Formats: sequence, structure tokens, C-alpha cells
Amino acid sequence: MGGPPGAYAAAMEYGSEQGSAGVQGKTVLITGATGGIGLETARALARQGARVVIVGRDPDKTARVAGEIGAAAHLLGDLSELRQVQRVAGEFRERHGKLDLLINNAGALYNRREETREGIERTWALNHLSPFLLTRELLPLLHASAERRGEPARVITVSSAAHAFGRLRFEDPEFRTGYSAWGAYAQSKLANVLFARELARRESGLLSGALHPGMVNTGFGKNGGGRMARAYHVLDRFSLSAEEGAQTTLFLASTSQPFTGKYFANSRPAPLAPQAEDDGAATRLWTLSERYVTDVLGERSPHPG
Repeated sequence: MGGPPGAYAAAMEYGSEQGSAGVQGKTVLITGATGGIGLETARALARQGARVVIVGRDPDKTARVAGEIGAAAHLLGDLSELRQVQRVAGEFRERHGKLDLLINNAGALYNRREETREGIERTWALNHLSPFLLTRELLPLLHASAERRGEPARVITVSSAAHAFGRLRFEDPEFRTGYSAWGAYAQSKLANVLFARELARRESGLLSGALHPGMVNTGFGKNGGGRMARAYHVLDRFSLSAEEGAQTTLFLASTSQPFTGKYFANSRPAPLAPQAEDDGAATRLWTLSERYVTDVLGERSPHPG
């Protein structure tokens, strides 16, 4: 999974050949930005002149990281809970009023099945339902940006090559029976790709793409110990740095290459697993996601597509 560090230099050369739209002066919201590839993505975008807003859970850590990387602002919230996702989106709209680029980066793998306070399995809630709802809530700002700038706004969703091992369990997406940490994670990463593709189909005024960052040494997958954590400790020896893992996200943030509805790895278009190209499943997943939002928040989407 992923490639050697040298592959990223080649990928960046490819990206430069395609031209760059740039991020100077653009407002960017990125989740999961207090560590790992999210942190390195936010740091690089701020250095390139973007107005970066990060989201984190821990008040002290989020404020410290925001200051260290030169972020314009930060927001606090546990994005595994839909009510908090909705609140974060509302606070962003109120405080900032415009959005050019949304990067759905937050995600996790949980060795044991856990439920949020809203009664939803945590992998499904954080990795899929959270970016679905956050994007939905911020669509008006994204479309306004497209009209203001005369170019599409962007939604970038960090997925994984693990999507190839995923299957959507429409009758039991929360693994209430037969929980598997890897199965739940792979399903959520497949959902990320299907979401990005369906968003591209529904919202013609923006660019929506998904990506695999590579196997990155960030401490990911070590929650709760056990065999999974031990396996990741071994894999870390052969993994990319967080800075290298951020490169494909950064490429999609600035390239002028039309990437909507596509999936990237090493900053290049990459093939999808057959189940990730199932348009019927993408539509069905969207409907299922809306049902979750309705059940928790008691409302229907103002953006039915």
C-alpha cells in the first residue's frame, strides 16, 4: 500500500505538468488536523497562503497546533457525533462565511466495537457519516465560493486502498453482529469513495474526489492495543512519513487537473475496486446516510440533489 518516498517526487512533477489552481487566499476547512497527515496537510496549506481552519477534539492541543502551523482559526468538536458535526458546521458558517476547500480527513480504526452517545457504531459514524453530514451542511458556502471565484469549490475525502476489501452491509452497516475492526474500517473507506463519487454526480458546481494517502506512520490503528496494534508497529518500519502521506491531498487541493468523481493515489488517478464503481450502491448509500441524519437530528437534507 502506497509507494516509496521517491514516488511522491515523481507524482508532484506529474502534478506540475498538469498546472496548478493554487490555494493562495482560499479558505480551507480540514478535519483531523491535530496530528498525522491532517496536520501536515494543514501546515503545508497555511505555508502556501491558504486561510486554514482546523477541527479538533482536545481544546489545548487544537489551539496549540493552530498556533504552531499558522492556522487562521480552529473549531472544537467530536466528529463521531452528528449533533456536534452539525454544530461545528454552524459555527464555521457563522464565523467565517465562506469556504473554498473542504478536506474530510478525520478517521480511525477501532479494535473493539464502540458506540457513540448517539448509539451509532463509532467507525461508521466518524469515518463515513461525519464527512457526509459536514459536507452537506457546508454545500451552500461551497457553491457560493464557486460563483464568487468563477471556479469550482473542492471537497477532498481521504479514503484508503482498504476500500478494495470493503463490502457495504446495508442491512447491518454498524456490525451489530460479527464485528470485525478491519471489516468495519474497510467498509467505511469504501463508503468514502462511493460518497465522493455520488457527491460529484449530484453537485455539478464543485469538484469531489477521494484518495489513498499511502501506508503512513502516524500511530493509526493502534487504538486499544491487541494484535492489530502490534501489526501496525511492524508496518511502521516500512511506512511513509506523515509529510509524504499528505502529498496526494495537497495535489488535489491545488491541481487544475479535472479530478471530480475520481480516486487518486501517489497524486495520480488510480483504479477502483469494482464495488466502488457501483453507482446503484452509491445512490443507496446516500439514501441510507440521509436516514441516519434524519433519525439523529430529526430533519431532512435541504440539499436532496
